Amino acid sequence: MQRAPTSQSLKLKIWAAGTGNFLEWYDFGIYGFFAASIGTHFFPSDDPIASLLSAFGILAIGYFARPIGGFVLGRLADTLGRTPVMVIALAIMGASTFSIGLLPGYDAIGVAAPILLVILRLAQGFGVAGEYAISTVFLIENAPRNRRAFISSWSLFGTYVGMAAAAGVGAVAAITLTDAQMQDWGWRIPFLLSIIPSFAGYMLRRGLDESPAMDEKAPEKDLPAIKVLQVAWRPIVQYISLFMVATVAYYIAFVYSASDLELELHLTTAETLNVSTLSQLFLMFLYPLAGLAADRIGRKPMAMMAALGLLFFSWPFWWLMHQPNLGFILIGQYMFGAMLALGYPVYTLMMAEALPVHLRCSVLSIGSGIGAGVVGGMAPLAATFMVDKTGNDLSPAYLIMGAAAISLIATLRFRETMPERVLQTT
Repeated sequence: MQRAPTSQSLKLKIWAAGTGNFLEWYDFGIYGFFAASIGTHFFPSDDPIASLLSAFGILAIGYFARPIGGFVLGRLADTLGRTPVMVIALAIMGASTFSIGLLPGYDAIGVAAPILLVILRLAQGFGVAGEYAISTVFLIENAPRNRRAFISSWSLFGTYVGMAAAAGVGAVAAITLTDAQMQDWGWRIPFLLSIIPSFAGYMLRRGLDESPAMDEKAPEKDLPAIKVLQVAWRPIVQYISLFMVATVAYYIAFVYSASDLELELHLTTAETLNVSTLSQLFLMFLYPLAGLAADRIGRKPMAMMAALGLLFFSWPFWWLMHQPNLGFILIGQYMFGAMLALGYPVYTLMMAEALPVHLRCSVLSIGSGIGAGVVGGMAPLAATFMVDKTGNDLSPAYLIMGAAAISLIATLRFRETMPERVLQTT
């Protein structure tokens, strides 16, 4: 028998879940924005491009730790409980991000510097793997049945607040510090500032009541960890396929595009940061609205609209982003954001509602670790390869369209998971 959610404030639970997602994407943002300085400090080279590539290579290494972290942390959350693992994931992320700000460079400790940086990025990727999936499941299990999409969408809101904060911190640093100061020590400040959301998140999470769903007795809870992969590989593949379009579209339209706009349209770093910040602000407010819609019309229609929209309109959106006009660039990125907002709030919810309680975090953490970490993380590399081989700056749009086709097929094969009691009252 599953007990009802406790009287502990739902707002408190939303804040507690959101802080981890904020920290995850704040770290991602600041590492990307300050990659050039990081490359110079940890991978000294006469060629600045070589240093930059090394820094981004270390960022990519963190992605490959995500499937492992998803497997370990997801299984722990399904057996020990959601709240203790949420504290563990936050502690790992916070400690690794803060430590990068303190880490001596190559000039001080030699080859130990890049080795330690690799270890910290692996730890960060390990912690991140369980963060979004577990915190979102926690919100879903604590939300009223007729508000699950809206309540769980605030987890996504936290991710974009984190990205916007990273862009804002980067912009402030670029304005207030000289290039020499930024290169020498200024890049460390954003990493050290991560102690603030880390501590706030710890204080919020340590007193959280456990999810009421964990009271359910089910055979899946006692499965050995390795057995989970044998039992759950189909839903893992299904989940990766469902949200593939959102992952590929985000990493190309919002991550890869930053360097692409600078190289192809010769936008300044400040202009690129401004576009990124405005787009993140636009996205963060769309997600709760999309959550409200999903609670009214269902999960599957939202996912269908996202897949169809990106299948048919990715090319014109990407074309707009390659016009020599900031207004057109913003419109193109906003349109990508609108399509993402239709689908992102429902993918995890659809799978969570379809899965047994004691497999939810395992499936979703492994799936997001592979989907967002490996597939999404490789999307910018694939886009760069396509442009290089075809000579067509618009070719990355075809990657998004291909991912949209896969997600559309997966969505068509998925049943509606919105509770029947809610459907009958809409």
